[in-house]
Amino acid sequence: MDQIIIQDLSIYAKHGVYMEENILGQQFLVSVYLDLDLSRAGQTDNLEDTIDYGKVCHFVTNYMQSHTFKLIEAAAEHLAQELLLKYMQVKKIRIKVKKPWAPIGLPIKNVCVTVDRTRHSVYLSLGSNLGDRQAYLQQGIKELDALSSCKVCEQSQIIETEPYGNVPQDRFLNCVIRIDTVLKPEQLLEELHKIEANAGRTREVHWGPRTLDLDILFYDHITVNTPELTIPHADLHNRDFVLKPLCEIAPWYQHPILHQTVRQLCGQLVKDYDWL
Repeated sequence: MDQIIIQDLSIYAKHGVYMEENILGQQFLVSVYLDLDLSRAGQTDNLEDTIDYGKVCHFVTNYMQSHTFKLIEAAAEHLAQELLLKYMQVKKIRIKVKKPWAPIGLPIKNVCVTVDRTRHSVYLSLGSNLGDRQAYLQQGIKELDALSSCKVCEQSQIIETEPYGNVPQDRFLNCVIRIDTVLKPEQLLEELHKIEANAGRTREVHWGPRTLDLDILFYDHITVNTPELTIPHADLHNRDFVLKPLCEIAPWYQHPILHQTVRQLCGQLVKDYDWL
């Protein structure tokens, strides 16, 4: 992967555990390493085909000066998130924050914190069959997009489907979205549960009625198998209400365990699905 490097950008900002550091401020040195594909820019010699590192420097400076953190770990973490979500071309980012002459009572040149963060592509399924179903879906998408750690990139059409399982209940509205996130799978699951709770979701009956259901279908191309989380979703290949909308936005995405595309899985399950 190609890389743009901004090294030791000098910024006067107010970060630190001590009150004096938050009031008086001090000098910080910030380095940014951006991993992205620069081949097109190399061929066209056009600034629009790369990232303007001057604008990145101004963004980093403004962010560091308009926020105050006790820990430089937190400053680096939040800055990495903001840059990943601002510059969609960036696949991976490394942030180094140096704190010269840290107040530890000993002679020291600087203390440095480095964080490496990667953008992850995730497909989520949304469903609702209680109350204003469409409003619950829209609210869930809105809350996801409002998270500083997530960005909604694509959304399928909303379809109405029969309930899955043997529990008598009303018909569902379903859709699938793709998000970019810097959250790890377990962190993302936590946020999804919070959004479900905000919609009044309860878990009294397995496969029962729900105001809002959010499921992780795919996370990059990894597999996870823990008591709390299974990725890819264990039953997605049997669910036409998931595969139909998923096929709309990701027909060539390959299931990392079954080694078949979403289009192939959907075609096997729903032979009469015309718009495939």
